[in-house]
Amino acid sequence: MKRVITYGTFDMLHYGHINLLRRAKERGDYLIVALSTDEFNWNSKSKRTYFSFDKRKQLLEAIRYVDLVIPEESWNQKVSDIKLYQVDEFVMGDDWAGQFDFLSTETNAKVVYLERTPEISTTQIKKDLNSKNMVTEHVSIVQE
Repeated sequence: MKRVITYGTFDMLHYGHINLLRRAKERGDYLIVALSTDEFNWNSKSKRTYFSFDKRKQLLEAIRYVDLVIPEESWNQKVSDIKLYQVDEFVMGDDWAGQFDFLSTETNAKVVYLERTPEISTTQIKKDLNSKNMVTEHVSIVQE
């Protein structure tokens, strides 16, 4: 059985996330998602999530491509996770290209960066939702 692992926050789940998870799952038989905890997001990434860890975990567990969701509590756990879960391939979006190449020398896992879905990102969704123009456009559409 070929095991694949990926990491992320997966807040405000969207089709870009689904595309990444589908393509990661296509690379193996068993997909593990290490989901950033709320504490890790805040303390290490200075990022507050819209949905709590438990809600994001529940969403990920409902996706047919995901076999197991584990907590990501630090940047340094990747090597131990790969060894513990006997992972064959570590997969991340290509916005992280090169950042985790060291894992291939510290573990037996192949490191792969998958192309992101170009027109969607959580950051862009948040910007759009905070934009006054987006709110005005939405109100206009609803009123029509």
